[in-house]
Parts: sequence; structure tokens; C-alpha cells
Amino acid sequence: MSRTAVIAAGAGLVAGIAAALITLAIASSTGAFDGTQTVISAAAPTVEPVNATSTATGFDAGAIYRARIDGVVTITAISGTSESGGSGFLVSKDGLVMTNAHVVTNSADQNVAPQDVTAASQIYVRFADGNQVPASMVGYDLFSDVAVIKVQKSSERIRPVPLGNSSAVRVGEPVAAIGSPFLEAGSLSVGVISAINRSLASGTGFAIPGAIQTDAAINHGNSGGPLFDAAGQVVGINAQIETTSGGGEGVGFAVPIDLAKHSLQEIVRTGQVQYGWMGVRLSTVTPELADRFGLHTDRGALIVAVTPNGPAARAGLSEGGSLQQFQGASIRPGGDVIVSENGHPVVSSDQFIRLVDQADPGAVLHLRVVRGSDVRNVDVTLGVRPL
Repeated sequence: MSRTAVIAAGAGLVAGIAAALITLAIASSTGAFDGTQTVISAAAPTVEPVNATSTATGFDAGAIYRARIDGVVTITAISGTSESGGSGFLVSKDGLVMTNAHVVTNSADQNVAPQDVTAASQIYVRFADGNQVPASMVGYDLFSDVAVIKVQKSSERIRPVPLGNSSAVRVGEPVAAIGSPFLEAGSLSVGVISAINRSLASGTGFAIPGAIQTDAAINHGNSGGPLFDAAGQVVGINAQIETTSGGGEGVGFAVPIDLAKHSLQEIVRTGQVQYGWMGVRLSTVTPELADRFGLHTDRGALIVAVTPNGPAARAGLSEGGSLQQFQGASIRPGGDVIVSENGHPVVSSDQFIRLVDQADPGAVLHLRVVRGSDVRNVDVTLGVRPL
């Protein structure tokens, strides 16, 4: 029986399967920076929307392709004697290109620890017209698997594509992926949004939240390329495939563009991205779990593990007793259950991670916590997520 693997869609690069227990993605990438401050031009031209109403279904993949192909690029990254490739897309008139971090670093190498990740020594970008130019690293964010590189400004070739809103996508919506599968540049595949709010492995021990699942064909070399909605806006960065054979099997995943935009802005501003860190592992409380272990709430995020001397531990939060298995999940019953954050009800660990993801290091979270029949308020000051 073949073992299912989650594979980074960059040519020849492999990522691990996400852990069953979600580590609270709550640390800072010390991404490479070339020392120069790059600013996204405020005068970037308005990109005309795609006329996607010319077909009976309201989705014209050909129109999307024709309108956006000049903004999609093929990337070659060289480190020593190793060469890999992927895709990317232009996001500013200044020549900024977004892609996956694993396309332009060695982060997908299973023998490299996150702390030892380095950028490729040479990076080249090939435009749709076949012209290839060198690019420099601006910075990368291992936690979201996003990187930003820069090509020399060339007005006739810089055709930025518009960035959309991944929080607005819905299951069943049509999408188009453009990239360089197996380094066959300018390839189009179409499909639908198969699922939303998936968690992806980032190679750091922290999950990438809010990922988009699609059945649009994604293969090696598609990594870093754009996933377009019907209006021709980027809603995700194609990143991984799940496969038993090593090839694309209709289960692809994209980093949500809302998360990627945050990485882009921080990389451009400072050369790195920092995330808040709470230092816990969580499991979602369900009515059945609550009934089985006598919890006094049937919704929330149960603390399964607390990092010693981390922000949660310093605030007095704690895990439960001995480790037990319940419906395939490892839990410690009797631990603290987070039921609200800053007044927002917490109904799952994923939701709490997304709420915390919006907070900066140093932010104070006002939590409502249930432990047995005791209900209390706990303030937690977030630290910086470590690699």
C-alpha cells in the first residue's frame, strides 16, 4: 500500500505531512535581506478586471490566461551544484516577485533545520516572452512559505497581477492556476476550490493556517505560482500537493493570499516577518470529547502542551494529566480550555490560531478559560515565535 505524502510543488522539493495536533502558530523568520529598502510603488497601475462573463458558466479561463500570463514568471534557483525551479508572479512596477520560500531557499531539504535555511546563491526569472534576468532576494518567511525577490526594473516586462481576498473564496468556485509544472512555462490548469481553511506543514513545526485546497492540476514546478479566481485576482500561492504516486492527483494546496500579503508587506518593510507566540499545543473541544472527559464546556480549544517558561506558562495556563487518545487525537484531559479571546468566542483550535495570528509580538490577549468548574480571566503577553 502506497504511503500518502504531501509534496512541495517546486521541482524536486518535498515537504512533510502536517501534524495531527496543531502547534499554535503563534516565531520570527530571520529571512535573508540584501540590505536595501524596497518600496512597493503607490503609483502601481490599476489592473483591468478580466471579462469572465463571455461564457455560459461565467468563467473564462482563456480570458484569465491572456490577461495575466505576462505577470507570471518561471524561477530558477541555484545553490552550489544544486538547481531547482518553480513559479512566481509580479506584484509591483518596481519588479517585486512573490513565490514560495521553498523555491528560492533550501527549506524543503529534509536534512536542513529551519535555523539553517539559506537563500539560493543565484536566482533567475524568466518572463513569458522568454527573456531571463537575474533576481535578488528581498526576504522570506518560512512560517507562511512566502518569499519576495526583485528583478531589475524593465517597464516593458513588468506587468503586475492584482491580489484578491482569500477570505472571500467559497467551496465550488472556479479557479485557474498558471505556472511552470515540470518547468513547462506558461501552463494553465483549471478546477474549483475543493475546501478552505486547511492546515499545511511549513517545515518549521508551525502550521500554515487557512490554506486553500483545489483540484486544479498542480505539479512539481507549480510552486510559487498564482491561483486566480474568476475575476483574475490572485487568491492563493500554489504550494503543495498530496500524493501517493509522487505526481499531481487532484489534491493541491495554496497559501492564502491574505496571509501572503502580510508577509509581503513585512518583508518589504523590514526584510523579515515576526509572529506572536503563545507556547501551547491545542486540540479542538467537541461535544463528544466534553461528554467523554467531563469537561464543563462543549466548545473551545483544549491546551494539550505548554512550553516551559513560554508566554502561556508565565500567565499560569497549564495542560491536563496523562496523555490519552480520543478519536485519533492526543489530548490531556483536565487542562485549561480557552473559550474566548478578547471577547470573541473560541470554537476550535484552528479558529483560535487564526485569531492569534492577527496579533503582534507583545500584544496582550484577554482570555476566558475554563478548568473543571472554575472559570477565570487570563491575560497573556505574546512573545516572538521561534524557529
